[in-house]
Amino acid sequence: MNHFPIFLNTSGRRIVLSGGGDAALAKLRLLLKTTANVTVFSPDADDQIKAWSEARKLTLIDRAMEPGDTLCAALFYAADEEATEDKRTAAIAHADGALVNIVDNLADSQFITPAIVDRDPVTIAIGTEGAAPVLARAIKADLEEKLPTGLGTLAAIGKAFRKAADALPFGRPRRDFWRDYYFNAGPKAIASGIEAVQPALDTLLADHLMKDTRKGHVAFVGAGPGDPELLTLKARKAIDEADVVIYDRLISPEILELTRREATMIDVGKEAFGPSTPQETINALIVEHGAKGAQVVRLKSGDATVFGRLDEEIDAVTAAGLDWHIVPGITSASAAVASIGQSLTKRGRNTSVRFLTGHDMKGFADHDWRALANPGEVAAVYMGKKSARFIQGRLLMHGIDPATPVTVIENASRAEQRVLSTTVAEMEPTISQAGLNGPALTFIDLAPRSAMAAIPEIPMPVQAQEAR
Repeated sequence: MNHFPIFLNTSGRRIVLSGGGDAALAKLRLLLKTTANVTVFSPDADDQIKAWSEARKLTLIDRAMEPGDTLCAALFYAADEEATEDKRTAAIAHADGALVNIVDNLADSQFITPAIVDRDPVTIAIGTEGAAPVLARAIKADLEEKLPTGLGTLAAIGKAFRKAADALPFGRPRRDFWRDYYFNAGPKAIASGIEAVQPALDTLLADHLMKDTRKGHVAFVGAGPGDPELLTLKARKAIDEADVVIYDRLISPEILELTRREATMIDVGKEAFGPSTPQETINALIVEHGAKGAQVVRLKSGDATVFGRLDEEIDAVTAAGLDWHIVPGITSASAAVASIGQSLTKRGRNTSVRFLTGHDMKGFADHDWRALANPGEVAAVYMGKKSARFIQGRLLMHGIDPATPVTVIENASRAEQRVLSTTVAEMEPTISQAGLNGPALTFIDLAPRSAMAAIPEIPMPVQAQEAR
């Protein structure tokens, strides 16, 4: 992020613009929505700018800008649409201490003006750092269609009511009140006219003051494989409402970004055969925050019900007398196999699929290797990178065809997803030499569909290529 978004208070401050043509008009249409004192320098201003000056919406000075003209200005726009003149006026503004924007010159500008959705006092700014203005406008149009025009009125009335709402306890009780106002009582009231909003607010506050404080609750949420677009709507809602988020190591940064800034974030990452937060500590943290009345989200990678130690955490929460619910997520195996154009089951090939873990609390996990070695037995192995040699040995020992395909998918569904295709005979040392650093799923007897050639594959090590 090269441009940090802020909202600048322009009330009563100077904004200066040099230019009188189309570029100046475009900027002024936006600047005149502010309460700033706008001054324009142009010896040949457009008639519309002259009309605004006559209506006292801005001050027009009928000459080119000179040194000292931008003293005490908060912002300056160079909009003469002529490179030499823009450079000259920008230098004057720099010397006078104003922040400078040169229209259509990102490199020499100190700030940029984003696309804006105006529901005053609700303002949404959309910026692409100059990379894609067409995209910014498209997002703006989409938001304007979704946000009701009365939203600004509701916000203005709500702003005046904030002191009265302080009678509610800080934190969740107030958030619940304002959520109820903006998404329920407010829109219903304004449909009957603006005069109906204030009485609705008074009634709503009285109702919320009489409510008992919401009890602590724990949501066990499956975050999916990492792509935030694969979150369920229910998971997104739970994350948005959470006071405390207790999350696994494999949760992607993009999903963590969806949490409220005020939420308490607790990393309880576990790593196979590496540093781990003891399960007892995780249980205690969930119970501790839930007992304080917090809405706790226990955020687990993939689906919370698959290899997530869910039962142990539910037992701890139940023993503490806390309410809880489960929000299922897309398990990593489903996302991974979809990304290679395959299905986990196929008529005539396999009528069942096995979800296995590569290791358990005792070390490498043992399974029914004889059954897994049968032709057509598809298995998805979670946490199998470090146990690859063990799995390979067990399968070969029980008679699997060495040419049986093996596919490893790292960071399934994420931008950095990688696919490794090999066989049981070659899965080690191929997997260990591939330098896999992210979470990976290993599929036994499943190869990428040939039509999925666009997926980037990890080059096979030289030793493995020679072995073939």
